[in-house]
This record gives sequence, structure tokens and C-alpha cells, in this order.
Amino acid sequence: MPPKVQQKSKEQKMAAAMAGGKGKKKKWSKGKQRDKVDNKVLFTKEQFDRLNSEVPKMKLITVSAVVEKLKVSGGLARRALNQLAEDGVIRAVCVSRAQRIYTRSIAEDEAE
Repeated sequence: MPPKVQQKSKEQKMAAAMAGGKGKKKKWSKGKQRDKVDNKVLFTKEQFDRLNSEVPKMKLITVSAVVEKLKVSGGLARRALNQLAEDGVIRAVCVSRAQRIYTRSIAEDEAE
């Protein structure tokens, strides 16, 4: 059995704790900053014309694809795609709660 070590008094323990110091405070990194996108919430005339001309020609049409292409907000893109689908310009492939996938209308391709 090792020899018993003499216990320090409360004052000695307190002095040792105060003298230890914390050293340098840890600096947290800022993390990765995303660039703030300034997407429009209303269509301009040019954007609306591009929506009606370019989107029906795309093979895979999703909300995110329209947001990237036209620089509009997600809600505006969702409503625009719903409108195009109602008009029969594009057709829904898969409509779920999370993701909506559309494609160009087949009837339009046959007419060409």
C-alpha cells in the first residue's frame, strides 16, 4: 500500500485554484457563411416571359430548378409551376409533400 499523502488545507486548495488561471479563452470559428441570395418575390416582365418560354422546354422541372434559373423565391416558383400545370403546358410526374417533379407536356412534343 502506498504511503498516505498529506491532505492540503482548504486555504491551500483555494490558492491553488485561483493561481491556476484559465489561459487563453477559446475562440470559436464563425463557421461557413452562405452567400445571401436576393431572390425576387414578384415576376418582372422579362422573368415572366422566360418562365413561359424556357420552363416548358426543360426535361426535368422542379421548384429548385426554376428558382436557380429565374432567381425568384420558392413560393413564387411553386405557384408558377402549379399555374403552368393547370394550363397543360407542363405535366406532373410526382407530386409529394416534399418535392414536386414536372416534365414537359408530351402532347406538345407530338404536335411539333
